Amino acid sequence: MSSDEEVREEKELDLSSNEVVTKYKTAAEIINKALKLVLAECKPKAKIVDICEKGDNFITEQTGNVYKNVKRKIERGIAFPTCLSVNNTVCHFSPLATDDTVLQENDMVKIDMGCHIDGFIAVVAHTHVIKDGPVAGRAADVLAAANTAAEVAMRLVRPGKKNKDVTEAIQKVAAAYDCKIVEGVLSHQLKQFVIDGNKVVLSVSNADTKVDDAEFEENEVYAIDIVTSTGEGKPKLLDEKQTTIYKRAVDKNYHLKMKASRFIFSEISQKFPIMPFTARALEEKRARLGLVECMNHELLQPYPVLHEKQGDLVAHIKFTVLLMPNGSDKVTSHSLQELQPTISIEDNAEIKGWLALGTKSKKKGGGKKKKGMYGYLGSSAFCYSLIHVACTYRTYFSHLIGKKGDAAEAAEPMDVSEQSQE
Repeated sequence: MSSDEEVREEKELDLSSNEVVTKYKTAAEIINKALKLVLAECKPKAKIVDICEKGDNFITEQTGNVYKNVKRKIERGIAFPTCLSVNNTVCHFSPLATDDTVLQENDMVKIDMGCHIDGFIAVVAHTHVIKDGPVAGRAADVLAAANTAAEVAMRLVRPGKKNKDVTEAIQKVAAAYDCKIVEGVLSHQLKQFVIDGNKVVLSVSNADTKVDDAEFEENEVYAIDIVTSTGEGKPKLLDEKQTTIYKRAVDKNYHLKMKASRFIFSEISQKFPIMPFTARALEEKRARLGLVECMNHELLQPYPVLHEKQGDLVAHIKFTVLLMPNGSDKVTSHSLQELQPTISIEDNAEIKGWLALGTKSKKKGGGKKKKGMYGYLGSSAFCYSLIHVACTYRTYFSHLIGKKGDAAEAAEPMDVSEQSQE
């Protein structure tokens, strides 16, 4: 490959390439449809594992139907397995086939999932309460806190802003609803085949958890992850056996001793070399033994199932945003149920100020262009000269072509501003 081709290929890895943008948006379209499908399945007495499998199967099927007839083989499929975490369970609950957990009326269900096309990832998380009619009380408060924090974050994740600006803002929003942002949640930059990029937004800044200061830049992509709680916002791991989602730690190597471990690790390396996966996708009997040794030697990164205290409610909203030259483009989301929170933020000037910010970039070169020829072209002296020239030529051509000149007079004038718009 020539140096010019290498440079061109490197440039195609971000949003400056139309092809990359298309792949992100194709992945986003699929994951939005998958979310809609999963939401429709969230009913009382429905088994959580069945819903998770339907979500994963839909993603696999839909991604398999795109980019089939291309010269270069394009990897595509699940970027994050479907998870359904209920009530005080914070995240990552995607049980094995033998689990019989079912949904109940009034459960607050958090759906988390992702897919990719050629490594370009779109992720989404959404919270839904299983009930008819509007959501009220503290359930509405924690959902409104997550949604408002997400809307504020959307307006602050823009070129020139810092990651700490977002961290500070979302904590203030949650506090306004008498809720907490859950600690330990990170919003990552997304890159090709990288779901957890080095540029991150910290959910809660404290002495134990720190990240490097970073500034958002044009042509970057982020997964903005907002988790709010009516409790303390300090989740705990209650049972390691609930963990079923893992990711291959590509920087670790170890010669496994057990035959079952080597078999499972080989299967993981072939099927899921980079993206997170669920243990449901592995050969179950060998997986139970093999995963333990892989974990003991840090060959896999676990995604543990975390919990707030019993009785607490947790809401989760995550979206993928493309920092395009013309502004921020949120490509994954789903509308919320009607909310009737107990707390209003109408009098909170700071939050209203953030929400009033636009998501599109202002074009360089001044204010809005006026419609119509005179407003667009500028000075009256220039317009007068233009009109004078036009009249002179009209008289000249009318003399040459006779009746055709009369036809031209009856025709509608051309809107110069329409042709000149970008």
